[in-house]
Amino acid sequence: MSDPRSRRGPVVFDLDDDTEPGPTPADAPPVPELDAPAEGAAMKAAARVAARRSTALGRWFWRLAGAIVALLVGAAAWSFVASVMAANPILGWAVTALFALFALVLVLIALREVRAFARLARIDSLHRDAGAARAAGDLAGARRIVDRLTALYDGRDDTRWGRARLAERQDDVMDGPDLLSLAERELMAPLDLAAAREVQAAARQVAGVTALVPLAFADVAAALASNLRMIRRIAEIYGGRSGTLGTWRLTRAVFSHLVATGAIAAGEDMLEPILGGSVLARLSRRFGEGVVNGTLTARVGVAAMEVCRPIPFSREMRPSVRTLVAQSLTGLFDKRGS
Repeated sequence: MSDPRSRRGPVVFDLDDDTEPGPTPADAPPVPELDAPAEGAAMKAAARVAARRSTALGRWFWRLAGAIVALLVGAAAWSFVASVMAANPILGWAVTALFALFALVLVLIALREVRAFARLARIDSLHRDAGAARAAGDLAGARRIVDRLTALYDGRDDTRWGRARLAERQDDVMDGPDLLSLAERELMAPLDLAAAREVQAAARQVAGVTALVPLAFADVAAALASNLRMIRRIAEIYGGRSGTLGTWRLTRAVFSHLVATGAIAAGEDMLEPILGGSVLARLSRRFGEGVVNGTLTARVGVAAMEVCRPIPFSREMRPSVRTLVAQSLTGLFDKRGS
């Protein structure tokens, strides 16, 4: 006999099921993306601030505003001195002497700024003439460049040995580009090394501040201040000794060149060959941003070296941004991984 439990009746499937279908993969919420890759926002913002060009209307506004403020301050000072003089002549003469000393200090500051602009113009002229002499292969022009370069660094102890070596060997060179290359090796190489150290220090500082300071706009201010200090130090190393206005003008020239050429838009394209893509993948968002800002600072430093140097870099003496980044930022990864 067959087991009645093994008997099964017909099974009916209801095709018109009104129940709501279950969720499909298309209905799933989007997967949240990881942090966006570091792009050096602080350095790019600082570059936009430094490279911003004022319009003619804006320049006239600040000129007229400065003239009005100077007129109001002068009139108020004159009225104050006159009132003090009328009340107490002795005290009035003392106040007059103070204002006279203050005006003398302002004149000295203005003369220092004018002298700084003149020195920067002298280096810029030497830079152009050296580039033209090298391109033309002019031996006589190269000798004049070497004489001007020696005169520029006359009296500096850090160039004494290089000037002596250059004076001993320059008469043996009978080719213009070779003579300029000799001047680079003997006279400019120690200055290039000092400038490269300033670039590395600024890159480390910007990277560290960006990675460790989470305050809004603090990284932008730190990046701009560090780059201003770096550019000023590089100018001093090469003999520029720019004043306050000269430093700002030089900074604008450097950043304008970087923005125009697109060099300020660098990111991980340079860091991955140096530090490895796997290392970058493990970086935190903030630390990665600091490394990119440090890389962009190194780019700015190399551009400042090219602008402030009295003679253009030859191919074999040109500094490598990649090498500077590796030397200045690799230690940050070692500390981060320890």
